[in-house]
Amino acid sequence: MTAIIHPDFSDRKTLEKYSSAYTLSDMEIFIFPDLFYPLVLANIMSPVIWRWRDDPWFSEIQRKNFISRANRIKQYIIDNYIFNLDLETWGLTDKDRETARFSDFFDTGLLRQSNALFGYEGDRYYFSIDIRRHFGLDKYDSGIIPYWKTETVEAMTAFRHKEHYTTGAGECVSLAALYAAAMFIIGGVPLEKIFMMATPLHSQNYIDEKEGLLTNNRRIMTKNMWFNGTSLSGKARRALENEKVTIVSHITGHIHTVYEKATINREAYVNFADKLNAFVKSPLTPAVFINFLRFKSEYKCLFQYHYLRAGSSLYITLDKLFEYEHSSKASMNEDTRARLLGEVDNEEFSLEPVPGRIMLNDVEKFLKKHLNSDLITIEEKFIKNFPTEQMECLKRMFADIGVFTVTKPHLPPDDRQYVQEVYPELKVSDSRDEIIGKIKDLAATSEMALLSLYAYREMDLTDWRPFVKAAIERNPVSHIPLEGKTADEIFEVIGHLKNKSIYDSGRMAQPDEVWNFGRGDGAEKAFLMAGAVIHNDPAASVIITLQGDNVILDCYGREYHFVTSKGHTRKISINRGVYSSQ
Repeated sequence: MTAIIHPDFSDRKTLEKYSSAYTLSDMEIFIFPDLFYPLVLANIMSPVIWRWRDDPWFSEIQRKNFISRANRIKQYIIDNYIFNLDLETWGLTDKDRETARFSDFFDTGLLRQSNALFGYEGDRYYFSIDIRRHFGLDKYDSGIIPYWKTETVEAMTAFRHKEHYTTGAGECVSLAALYAAAMFIIGGVPLEKIFMMATPLHSQNYIDEKEGLLTNNRRIMTKNMWFNGTSLSGKARRALENEKVTIVSHITGHIHTVYEKATINREAYVNFADKLNAFVKSPLTPAVFINFLRFKSEYKCLFQYHYLRAGSSLYITLDKLFEYEHSSKASMNEDTRARLLGEVDNEEFSLEPVPGRIMLNDVEKFLKKHLNSDLITIEEKFIKNFPTEQMECLKRMFADIGVFTVTKPHLPPDDRQYVQEVYPELKVSDSRDEIIGKIKDLAATSEMALLSLYAYREMDLTDWRPFVKAAIERNPVSHIPLEGKTADEIFEVIGHLKNKSIYDSGRMAQPDEVWNFGRGDGAEKAFLMAGAVIHNDPAASVIITLQGDNVILDCYGREYHFVTSKGHTRKISINRGVYSSQ
């Protein structure tokens, strides 16, 4: 068995970090950015995504080009996982409780840079709709916040066992980690090309391949899609347009908006920043201009289009043409414009130019001549070439064009203290067993590798105290239905849950995963019961003994027996917030 150097858990910060590898809430990842990429590596070690390779949907996928592979992965994720961000899944906590956890080693006021529910005010959209009402928190005291946890691929997949779900599910960080692992295992994209970005309200990935690709919740965005002017793209743009990127995480390490120390390879980070900035910037081409007008509908009223039909000159307002887009597969984009115009009824056209409207045909010719000009020059020449009574509207339009064509991501500055750390060097040609072997072998010298084993739930090679701490202190969902019940009653309720773990081999679920998905191995059920007993009576003392296929939970002088197939031999003592493991 590989020997693991266990951290010094007498240091409270270290214990909090490693226990957070099991719960991975958004605030925990903000404070411990070292946890971000280990979840990706845990998903890569998992057998779940490797089984996708056997699905006919991915047959001969390696023969396809990059975008085709990405689209295949996207569709598989859309079909099998939904976006989930409700309050019931992982329960509620409160600001004071969470900030108290970190107050000894972190300026908890900085949490406001991480989470809107702690006071962050970055994205104007969310605050215009009242963020607490948006998330359903308006019925609670203002100190109450969701305990949103990032799910492993096992937990995401297990949602199909939860009531009212027919597929897997996950929140945005979970989907980002799922995409990163899938792009590596299924898409054959090296981890060196996958960058994870966290903002206070969102998480997404940048894939440094071809012109670049963004994964955004369940969907993907190419550079062309970024500028296509659709409402879907508008939503995808919102985080980078309005929020700070608090963390960029990579196989080589991370960089954080708050911390001076960065472990990411500096050259890799600078290259990523350049590529991302190029991805979200475009010259004002005729196609981009059309997309802009689709995106900002208030400016359509400035333009009309000249159309030759059977040798006759016809004219139509642009707002009318965009109306036809809604019921057509064609659009005003150049490649399908003729088809769209062919669908327009004759009575929609005018035989004379519409007074006061600028001719779009002339604008497109103008833009083709000025492809290499900057936007200020284009605006000056545009105003001279296309005089209009709507001059103020035209100026507002160019201001909005500037925002549309150039997004400026608020990335962590690169003037950091870069500290090189050891990380697993994984290849797309590696087998799952080879990857697991590399990570295990490196765990003694690489904290990223070691944290990956904790996030992976590798119980045979990790200290159990962080797992126990997380299980007892940060699994509130099961507390409510078991609240006020005696130990006998709790044992009876848990006994009705299916005796099957969502994790393979000796890996173990946390109590709320057991409760949410209605299933768990006997060892997992014992921790679910322990958490419920201690929640009901904080002074209670619990001992859990695992031996062979038997688990014994001892509390109040009584023994409760469970059956396990995890194969662990352990004795866990839980007493007033002190956890010991033998």
